[in-house]
Amino acid sequence: MRRYPERVHIQEVGPRDGLQLESRILSLSERAELIAAIRAAGVQEMEVGSFVSPRAVPQMAGTADLLARLPDPHPAHYRALWLNQQGLQAALAAPNLSVAGYLQLSASDGFSLRNIRKTVAQSMEEHDGWIKGYRDHGIATETLIVMAAFGCNYDGVIAPERVEALIEATIDRLARCGEHLRRVVLADTMGWASPGQVRAMVRSIRTRWPDMIVRLHLHDTRGLAIANALSALEEGVSEFDAAIGGMGGCPFSGSAGAVGNMCTEDFVFLCHQLGIETGIDLAKLVDVARLAERLVGHDLPGRVMKAGTPLDRHAQLAEAAAENQLVEEAVR
Repeated sequence: MRRYPERVHIQEVGPRDGLQLESRILSLSERAELIAAIRAAGVQEMEVGSFVSPRAVPQMAGTADLLARLPDPHPAHYRALWLNQQGLQAALAAPNLSVAGYLQLSASDGFSLRNIRKTVAQSMEEHDGWIKGYRDHGIATETLIVMAAFGCNYDGVIAPERVEALIEATIDRLARCGEHLRRVVLADTMGWASPGQVRAMVRSIRTRWPDMIVRLHLHDTRGLAIANALSALEEGVSEFDAAIGGMGGCPFSGSAGAVGNMCTEDFVFLCHQLGIETGIDLAKLVDVARLAERLVGHDLPGRVMKAGTPLDRHAQLAEAAAENQLVEEAVR
């Protein structure tokens, strides 16, 4: 008998990972409205923006001003992305932001060169500086994000051994600095993962490091995000990233026109169907997905927001049947 986790934690990435690819640039008021609605649905952690050049990513301009508009998130957490020390300093100065120490690597040189114009080895050489930068502000470096963890449009399939080697090297580097790696985020940046790959990768990592927290960041490029999430749930994974309405994607993936991240409300529906707690109000989340669709000005790929849950649909049909019955009785 499969043993799913009793509860799943979802980090909502739509306000950052999703909106950064939208052609329509939302105002700070619109971004704040979307974030407030996500928070009201019960989401406890979300990426709200990034501290990068507004020339490179104009959709994320004004993230510090946005955070100043948001209410105190307690007990939830607002997160953000930064790519250099200047971005980190801006994040540290921003209000209402929870700053956690993380390192990033790609499992693929091909993707790394297109994403940040550096090889994987060059990225790793910068990690000592990141660790020191975090430590100078009393922040522990506890998370490693591995992009293109399952496959790459440029370099092909990524073997679990490749990812494990990156994790091991990071553990050793952190240990030399007196730090400890607690979490690894496996990002299926280009949608190469299959349920079997996910199962094998998670099992392999947990066999070597039983106490390691594994989080999955899944893209629905080829329609397998929910299937991959189910495979991970069956392995006991309880942390996931997802985007409202299925927004997002990666501009450097070489998959132009592909759909984005795993859809938050679809994944919450799956969890609830399996009896897994999320702490999220699905009905409110569906309303948020429809709000996101209105704000970006085009259809989003989420399914539950369009079809509703089976109980919703049953109730609608039952109500319609009752109304028809009343009409027929009145005619008689």
